[in-house]
Amino acid sequence: MFIDQGHNPTGHPNAGAEANGLHEENITYQVCIYLDNLLNNDSRFDARVSRPTPTTVLGTNSTTSLAERVRMANEWPADYFISIHCNSNPNPAINGTEVYIYKYYTQAHWLAQHVMNGITQIVGTKNNGIFERPSLYVLRNTKMPAILVELAYLTNVSDAEKLRDNQYQFAYGIYLGILRYFGFA
Repeated sequence: MFIDQGHNPTGHPNAGAEANGLHEENITYQVCIYLDNLLNNDSRFDARVSRPTPTTVLGTNSTTSLAERVRMANEWPADYFISIHCNSNPNPAINGTEVYIYKYYTQAHWLAQHVMNGITQIVGTKNNGIFERPSLYVLRNTKMPAILVELAYLTNVSDAEKLRDNQYQFAYGIYLGILRYFGFA
């Protein structure tokens, strides 16, 4: 299971969104480390992260940063690819969790449904749905089922509090979704 912290640290290419005093790359980094630990402490899984340290930088621009994440997953080779992000919107009222996939009615779609249900159950975010996003580089170029999880909105005060305070719960919700996808829970 390849777990991608979707962005590089602030000050580098492909850094994430910022709002309400939070930086996307810090939240996604920690959620992925928790998820990596949950998976690797379960003998049924083998997981790797794209950024093993908070200072790890992938690529020299946005394009090569995305390409490096895909290369790492494809060359391992991973059985599944999960990219973790935080969302933002100019409208601060917009909130909730979304999962993007390459195509509906695929293994990625079923995984996305379980992950969505796990997050909304454990963290209590709103289920905004699962959407096809075939134009997204990491979904288009990975050789395995791939999902891109937008945990919640940094730009919404309530979501931002969850992203700040419930990082382990987000990871556990994803882990629970993975367990249910495989029929382990």
